[in-house]
Amino acid sequence: MTTERIIRIMAGAFVLISLALGIEESPLFVSKWFLAFTAFVGLNLLQSGFTGFCPPEKLLTKLGVKKSDGGGCCS
Repeated sequence: MTTERIIRIMAGAFVLISLALGIEESPLFVSKWFLAFTAFVGLNLLQSGFTGFCPPEKLLTKLGVKKSDGGGCCS
């Protein structure tokens, strides 16, 4: 698995979990403040798209996960 794929999975999971914890109609509702985490993930994805800087990618690379070879759908 590559860094790009792991980051996409992490971002999707974070958004879904924070929505489940932040929307009052959810059976897992805790607080509306979890929606701020959803916004944080979205802003991080947006800035990463413009700047190419992604903190999780740096961490995963240091942990030894290989980078994408450019064969993904966005490369």
